[in-house]
Amino acid sequence: MAGNDKRRGGVRKTNKKGMVVGSGGQRRRGLKGKGPTPKAEDRVTHPAKKRADQRAKADQQRSKRQAAAENAPELVAGRNPVVECVRAGVPATGLYVAQGIDVDDRVTEAVREAGNRGIPVVDVPRVELDRLTHNALHQGLALQVPPFDYAHPDEVLTAAQDTGLPPLIVALDGVTDPRNLGAVIRSAAAFGAHGVVVPQRRSAGITAVAWRTSAGTAAKLPVAKAVNLTRTLKDYKEAGLMVVGLDADSDITSDELELATGPLVVVVGSEGRGLSRLVRETCDQTVSIPMATGVESLNASVAAGVVLAEVARRRRIR
Repeated sequence: MAGNDKRRGGVRKTNKKGMVVGSGGQRRRGLKGKGPTPKAEDRVTHPAKKRADQRAKADQQRSKRQAAAENAPELVAGRNPVVECVRAGVPATGLYVAQGIDVDDRVTEAVREAGNRGIPVVDVPRVELDRLTHNALHQGLALQVPPFDYAHPDEVLTAAQDTGLPPLIVALDGVTDPRNLGAVIRSAAAFGAHGVVVPQRRSAGITAVAWRTSAGTAAKLPVAKAVNLTRTLKDYKEAGLMVVGLDADSDITSDELELATGPLVVVVGSEGRGLSRLVRETCDQTVSIPMATGVESLNASVAAGVVLAEVARRRRIR
């Protein structure tokens, strides 16, 4: 019937008097979907959004604390470590000496060398030194060192090439114990390596503990941070270096390491899981250390020292 005809849009006739304005297509457009429902954490009023914001804020604060910790000075505690650091020329901003301690040759030498190098010597109560060193075994002596100045991986390679000798670089893949890092740096310096490379993430850095374990050799050997260790190893390979990884399930033993006399990168895996998959796939060869049966695998720093000693031996008799 004409009074109920709804086939036409803008204006329609009804049994009522006058003309009635239609929806103009609004009703039809209102039936269209509004797209997928946003995730809970993207909806402003949803509790998940508040939780996500709180997590993001906590992560930001944690990052700030980590950055502040990395930029804060460190204290090397103990008479032998302090003397070794002073002898090695470790950059330092202060020497703390506990009041009333028994003075021996190490204390005398540390104070004398600090004076010669213009390092302030501060007498503090023992309880204050306990607080500064977080109750470490300081023996009445502590050396404050500024944040470590890391090199770039390219700088390590250039310095190695400038020696005129086959480059020897040590890379650490996920070694998180600063004592292991310090011990590896000490072995690297002892056996003629030209530098050490550590990943930027999930790796120990040069802290007071690493300074102490390295016995100051971190001041003599360039240590670089790699944003991406796998990419850095590939860059070294393109520069002509061979990459050898320490791995229990290896291709050869250290007795068979013929690559030792050429340009070489020795990669040391983490304390628990060893080499990561990508790093292992990047290695040209993997090497293990022959040991007596029934003996557990060696500590990462000890294993590095053994292999580096073999590399140095082969280079001497080359």
